Amino acid sequence: MFAHARKNKVIGKDLSPFGKGGLQIKFPDTLKIPLSLDELTTLEGLELPDARHEHVRKLWLFAFYFAGMRGSDVLRLKWSDFQNYRLYYKMEKNDKGDSLKIPDQAIRILKCYEQFKGSDDDFVFPELKGVDLSDEFNSKRIIGYKMSAIDKMLNEHVAPAAGITKKLTMHIARHTFADLAGGTVDIQKLQKLYRHTKIETTIGYQGNFIHQDADDALDAVHNRRNNIPKP
Repeated sequence: MFAHARKNKVIGKDLSPFGKGGLQIKFPDTLKIPLSLDELTTLEGLELPDARHEHVRKLWLFAFYFAGMRGSDVLRLKWSDFQNYRLYYKMEKNDKGDSLKIPDQAIRILKCYEQFKGSDDDFVFPELKGVDLSDEFNSKRIIGYKMSAIDKMLNEHVAPAAGITKKLTMHIARHTFADLAGGTVDIQKLQKLYRHTKIETTIGYQGNFIHQDADDALDAVHNRRNNIPKP
């Protein structure tokens, strides 16, 4: 509520009890477990008979194809955001905007929803049709409800159909992309893909998915122990 009031300039940061000079909330680290490449491939090849389950599968893949786009941003997309084979959008979390080329896999998903397009100002996906995004408080409440329903369906129906036993939510698409990027993509390029304001955020986030140094260190200790002559 305070964040909403500050963003709309109802109050200044000096009146908020949160943030600098106020209450600091520290969240514990959470385990970020991505899908494996085999699990991702299985999910891509899956066809689900229930249209609702098939829809959320497409939503997840669409988010993944755009570097793990946040689920709330996926739901906000309109047809007018796609121009000249590029996607132009601002990430709602920090208002950071840019454009990305549309991967071929994402184009195939878009074609599945073209039949429901009334105008360029329509939402691509059905969750927010009829919702007024200018009413920020109400739209965020609706998006939160929709995201919970999508995650529940992914976890309870799509994951079992794909033989995936780990947790599957929309945000796992972001973790999966980060894991595949590993240490192979330049950190500045990842910052641009993730729309992070600070590169330190990207470095910290990506560090959750780069395990080679720790694995090598573990192997080095065990190999050294195995090579020490026994008395």
